[in-house]
Amino acid sequence: MTKLRIFIDLDGVLADFDMAAALHPDSKNKGFRPDLAINFGDLHPIPGSIDAVQALLDAGHDVFIASTAPWDQPKAWTDKRLWVGNYFPQLKKKLFLTHRKDLLLGDILIDDNVWNGAKDFPGTHIHFGKNGFDWDKTLDLIGQITNLIK
Repeated sequence: MTKLRIFIDLDGVLADFDMAAALHPDSKNKGFRPDLAINFGDLHPIPGSIDAVQALLDAGHDVFIASTAPWDQPKAWTDKRLWVGNYFPQLKKKLFLTHRKDLLLGDILIDDNVWNGAKDFPGTHIHFGKNGFDWDKTLDLIGQITNLIK
């Protein structure tokens, strides 16, 4: 089994940021900034994310969370750490908060965006949520990559 270093984005991949933004009472107001309005500690996990992360860990991969926190909401940095400790306690000391995902050294980045260096990540960027990449398809692709580099 080939061990991969995998970074997983938090918002939109593990935590359902979009649902929280849509349900926020100010979501229809002009100038609404969900990154400043949402309490990150209240986000729900994306369906399938907990089982998928466990499957990656069980397969022996080195898994980390790489997230960007809003600069103008310092509380979000703490909330993200607490959220990870609540839903992914095995990864609470494997959390990177960064605005430069292109500086991370790894094999795979699973991210729902191309910002903050994701598009320039030196390994494989799996664009979660695009082209049908849900957790099932993502795990299938990681299995294929693992088999190719045996």
